[in-house]
Amino acid sequence: MSPGSLALLTDLYQVTMACGYWKLGRADEEAVFNLFFRRAPFRGAHAIAAGLQEALQYMAEFRFTPEDVAYLGTLRGNDGQRLLEPGFLDYLASLRLSLDVEAVPEGTPVFPHEPLLRVRGPLAQCQLLETPLLNFINFSTLIATKAARICEAAGGEPVVEFGLRRAQGSDGALTASRAAYIGGCAATSNVLAGMRHGIPVRGTHAHSWVMSFADEREAFAAYAEALPNNCTFLVDTYDTLEGVRRAAEVGKQLAARGHAMAGVRLDSGDLAALSVAAREILDAAGLEQAAIVASNDLDEREIAALKAKGAAIGVWGVGTRLVTAYDQPALGGVYKLAALRGREGWEYRIKLSEEPVKVSNPGVQQVRRFADPAGRLLGDLIYEEGLGLHGAGVRVDAAGEFAPPAGASVEDLLVPVLRAGRQVYEPPPLAEVRARTQAQLQRLDPAVRRIEAPATYPVALDRPLADLKARLMAEARRER
Repeated sequence: MSPGSLALLTDLYQVTMACGYWKLGRADEEAVFNLFFRRAPFRGAHAIAAGLQEALQYMAEFRFTPEDVAYLGTLRGNDGQRLLEPGFLDYLASLRLSLDVEAVPEGTPVFPHEPLLRVRGPLAQCQLLETPLLNFINFSTLIATKAARICEAAGGEPVVEFGLRRAQGSDGALTASRAAYIGGCAATSNVLAGMRHGIPVRGTHAHSWVMSFADEREAFAAYAEALPNNCTFLVDTYDTLEGVRRAAEVGKQLAARGHAMAGVRLDSGDLAALSVAAREILDAAGLEQAAIVASNDLDEREIAALKAKGAAIGVWGVGTRLVTAYDQPALGGVYKLAALRGREGWEYRIKLSEEPVKVSNPGVQQVRRFADPAGRLLGDLIYEEGLGLHGAGVRVDAAGEFAPPAGASVEDLLVPVLRAGRQVYEPPPLAEVRARTQAQLQRLDPAVRRIEAPATYPVALDRPLADLKARLMAEARRER
């Protein structure tokens, strides 16, 4: 993210609603909004929370600069007159966030309907943050989840992200590289992401390097001379297996000079068959430690299929289908009003829909996670803080109830990150977030993590919250 305020990184209707609240004297009315998603992406069962660091930076820098306010003053309504009156622009110019925000730490497995962020404070401020918070959390969570799925399919073998050239703009590329590392990728080809975020960077040469020489053997030898400690040769410019043989020749010459050839890269053709043949060639040349790197429009399903065929691939290069979330390009997270402060306490709010999955949950929500003595995750209860925790509830993702066993350990997922507009949470280093992802995923049942037809993880509305929701739905439908 660029330094300075990005207060105008929002939809116009957030600004016009804030103006409406201000004109009606409701701008400082206390509200609670929850940010969540309704369905796990990629036909999976879970997602990996990400994007919090960027959201915190945005809120810390939130200001309407004089240039911002001047631009808003030029906007016109349907009648050609000023859209936003001067008094409201003065309000924006002096606005400083005074919100309380709770969030799920990055690298945490999360599930449909659970709040990833809870925003509480003046109504107009909450409204102005809707679009940017969704932008930060939705995309990062989507890419971190995709990366985790790809790494799951790779079965512990390194996955390198190199989608910069296919990413949606420079900002999308940087965000994707960071999120992919959270999800488990071992490195990136994106040098700027490496500098900004401390992600290991990896890379070798392209087909153009080989094509710039008279023949392939000369190209490999020249690269080895120039960069002997970075030799993973791209072998499919002409004939793939001949390329492997020539790379093996140069690899033996490197070894004689005290260097090790890192490997060869396959970028086209039948990757399973070619990798097996390449492994035989390299092993016969005494290059057993040289890795076979594969790329070419890979994702979790392609990797799983290649491994099922017995591919001899040790490193997976994934670009386009990771950084663009190729098979599901949006998470679909939403940000819904859940309560307003009235004269006698919270007045709960609910959004109805003909689709049950789109009926929102009311209240000041928290998520309690239960685990067995070995640390294996058992299920989650979404509860309303003011109503207290009953300890069992109605499943939101399947029929029946969830009741954690006696003696289960517990943790509440949402932690304070902002108090009265001031940051009270220090994001951990990115490497720690990545490690958290790996540790947390190991606590999930493998059946929940699997790529195809995953098992459903128990998530339930705690009984008082379920009863409140049912009552509000009945009341709202009577009034329609």
